[in-house]
Amino acid sequence: MKLNFMQILAMLLSFSIVCSASAADGIKRTNTEPAQKPVSVVAPVTVLSIIPAQAEPNGKVALYGSGFGETASVFLGSVEIPVKVTSGKQAEFIVPPQMEAGLYALYLKRSDGVLGRTYNFTVQSVRPFLASLIPSKISFCAAGKDREVTAKGGNFAESVMIFFDGAVLSGAVSTPESITFSVPSVPGGLHQIMVKNSPETSSVPLTLSVETRPEIAQVNIGTEYVNFYELIITGTNFTQNSSVYVDGFQIGGRGGQDMAEREKLIYIDCSKLIYQRHPYSPVKKDFRLQVVNPGGEGSQVVTVTAP
Repeated sequence: MKLNFMQILAMLLSFSIVCSASAADGIKRTNTEPAQKPVSVVAPVTVLSIIPAQAEPNGKVALYGSGFGETASVFLGSVEIPVKVTSGKQAEFIVPPQMEAGLYALYLKRSDGVLGRTYNFTVQSVRPFLASLIPSKISFCAAGKDREVTAKGGNFAESVMIFFDGAVLSGAVSTPESITFSVPSVPGGLHQIMVKNSPETSSVPLTLSVETRPEIAQVNIGTEYVNFYELIITGTNFTQNSSVYVDGFQIGGRGGQDMAEREKLIYIDCSKLIYQRHPYSPVKKDFRLQVVNPGGEGSQVVTVTAP
């Protein structure tokens, strides 16, 4: 079938109208669709390091990372602890003094409620410390109250123990800041004193000196006999084998003059010696006297005026 010019023109016009209507309808549907809202991204809380990984009560701890915000809190188990946040990358807190020793779950909570990852954190037992020993030295022959020493320090628990050269001492009396104990019978020299709240928490040891060097406190004339008199030497750290040197001449002790001879030295106790002196003249004169122990330790040299 042949179409004339007018028929063809009419068909083209109808097609154009249909296309225009479809296009307009498409534009209308596109304009009526709602615009999508932008998606907000919440910054995570990231902890990269905890320094130190364990601490005692009242100890300072620092967390380093990112996304801490302006304000935050740290949780040790169920205990919430305020922190000081710096630039959203560092958070510092103090372990509460009432926290008991143990392993706790630690995490950071930002003010908007976002939580960081959970880490293990150990609260250590409080470590005791020693500041001084009063006195810091005692005489080897000290007795009774003179052998008592007080260890001053802090953080002493009710169960605190004191150790002398690694062995626990019984009978010590303690307070939160001091422990009083009696020094056992030990050789002279330096000895270590240490306190422990538990096997894991011990103090740095201090040194106690047990002095064996003899010391002369005074020399007095005692009982006088026909041919001799007693010279009473009082002091400390005298032994049964101590010697007396009179102007360099040894009396008593190992290698000294025999007891059967005239000059004698009698040991009474560690604080008293009696020197039986046989003077060749009743006229008083000055002479030098020194006590020397078997180990070679000597007292100070004193000058005595006697017959």
